[in-house]
Amino acid sequence: MPMSADIATCNTFPKLLLHNAAHLANQAAMREKEFGIWQTWTWRQMKAEIFAFAAGLETLGFGQDDKLTIVGRNRPKMYWGMTAAQCLRGVPVPIYHDAVVAEMEYVLAHCDARFVLAEDQEQVDKVLEIAEKLPHLAQIIYADGRGLQAYESSKLHDFAAIQRRGRQLLARNAALLDAHIQAASGDDTAIFLYTSGTTGKPKGVVLSNHNIIATSRHNADFENLTCDEQVFAYLPMAWVGDNLFSYGQAYVVGFCINCPESEHTLALDLREIGPTYYFAPPRIFEDLLTNVMIRMQDASRLKQKLFHYFMGVARRVGISILNREAVAWRDRCKYWLGNMLIYAPLKNTMGFSRIRIAYTAGEAVGAELFNFYRALGINIKQLYGQTEAVVFVTVQPDHEVRADTVGRPAPQVEVVVNEDGEVLYRGPGVFQGYYKNEQATRDAKDSHGWVKTGDAGYFDDDGHLKIIDRAKDVGKLNNGAMFAPKYIENKLKFFPQIREAVTFGDQRDYVTALVNIDLDAMGDWAERNHIPYASYQELAAHSKVYEMIKRNIEQVNHDLAADRRLCASQIKRFLILHKELDPDDGEMTRTRKVRRATIFDKYQTLIAALYSDATHCYINTEVTFEDGRRGALEADLKIGELETEPLRAATGAATRATRTSH
Repeated sequence: MPMSADIATCNTFPKLLLHNAAHLANQAAMREKEFGIWQTWTWRQMKAEIFAFAAGLETLGFGQDDKLTIVGRNRPKMYWGMTAAQCLRGVPVPIYHDAVVAEMEYVLAHCDARFVLAEDQEQVDKVLEIAEKLPHLAQIIYADGRGLQAYESSKLHDFAAIQRRGRQLLARNAALLDAHIQAASGDDTAIFLYTSGTTGKPKGVVLSNHNIIATSRHNADFENLTCDEQVFAYLPMAWVGDNLFSYGQAYVVGFCINCPESEHTLALDLREIGPTYYFAPPRIFEDLLTNVMIRMQDASRLKQKLFHYFMGVARRVGISILNREAVAWRDRCKYWLGNMLIYAPLKNTMGFSRIRIAYTAGEAVGAELFNFYRALGINIKQLYGQTEAVVFVTVQPDHEVRADTVGRPAPQVEVVVNEDGEVLYRGPGVFQGYYKNEQATRDAKDSHGWVKTGDAGYFDDDGHLKIIDRAKDVGKLNNGAMFAPKYIENKLKFFPQIREAVTFGDQRDYVTALVNIDLDAMGDWAERNHIPYASYQELAAHSKVYEMIKRNIEQVNHDLAADRRLCASQIKRFLILHKELDPDDGEMTRTRKVRRATIFDKYQTLIAALYSDATHCYINTEVTFEDGRRGALEADLKIGELETEPLRAATGAATRATRTSH
């Protein structure tokens, strides 16, 4: 269904809401699964819900430039709160729903939040715990009142009660919100999104309506998105990707957003919806593949034989068929049969039967993983982006999809690589600045609008961008060879047995690694092999687990031996950590990015042992339990030794970097 031409004049989200409520009135705008049943709101119904809440907010004193912090999972009321704040020319500020109290306190204080929209009792409790430290905090609104009946606070309000007040006000003055909406412009602030804070305190990224709407439109045109798309909203609302895919593009294109019942029902809900447009970080795709391989190991021999045979066919010709290239008739027949017996049922199990476009980003994705999905006929593509760009810096066009690049500059975006090898960009999505941090803004963005990504990369001969690592993390071994830790870590994490890895080598004689095993994959392996264990720590220390991880690392070393730039970065010593890296322990961000400085400080004893002759190392580590209590874990960790290989000839010619100076 084509959109009307006048949508181009809609430069704010409330204006887009009015347009969609008029032109797509009875089309589904949002769904939520609750108590096992999908509930649907049309664009007309959603407008009524949002306007009622916006008017209710005004009765509480919410006004222009006020901040409404939103903390909770993907729920219609949470998304409605964002638009309601924008209707009053206020600013929504989403917070990660799993943020601990200290993280929440920082954001609430930094953005001077007067209003909080909290999903449920858990989030309300966290806000009340720090309320006395927040002098600006005026009102707390909750969406789910279960467990809150006995709470006594003049600041606490039920979402439905605020809507009732709003409806009463609108009944007396139907045009109440019109003046606010018409007075707003594309240059107005649309949202604050806080960075993950890998190197320090999170920064509040200020994005305008124009930043998000223009980027949403350009990408929608690039991918031919229509209002018939179905999108699964399951990633954190505080993450820029959710704001683009589940909010910006939904309003610009008019498609339907589907909110799952809970994080425990994601797989089932995904299958029921069958999204056509989907985003997931590599870890999600890795987990799905791990589950597939685990299930296949428990299948009958016949099913295993069929699976491996037809996956061989898919690996050989599946990507060519997806790219509409010439494929022999015999192979096409085999692929068709494989689709009937293996590929289609497998895609249906994962919820990918209807996917037209799938994106992955956030971390580099292993070629084997990437090609596995494309061989099944799933049009998965890589993109490269940042919060400061409203996601899109580069994207892969159809028929130019490769596992080793992140594509070409996104529509209307310019990308260059400076003389230091750092990637820079500018375009319509470039952020306005960091809230209350002019120095950080000047450090990141120059007067001409060029933004420093902090990533090292280069363009290949075909104009595709390749990202090597974070520029600040790229170092050198003592022999002068390049050391790119993230590149090596991503190769390690391709193996289903390895969940996380952190490598060291800068200004060292050789490379070492700390490894986290994947408890699901290794737990299933242990069960099938009748190996008892009582905890992550006990399984991680098992001798057979060490041997398995050692073989994984040896394979990575074998691959690195064919790379003249990274051959010297083969891993010589490693150990398996006695605990999982955890955001609650400060070792990772809420988007599961490793905080290298924290790891280096916290595990100095282990790192020192890796660069000694020691075969074991004792460690005592403070940990945070799920209920917030702190405790300690101690262990005597074994250090594994590996052989490295000499440089050998690569199978293809090395790609030459072409750099454009800025």
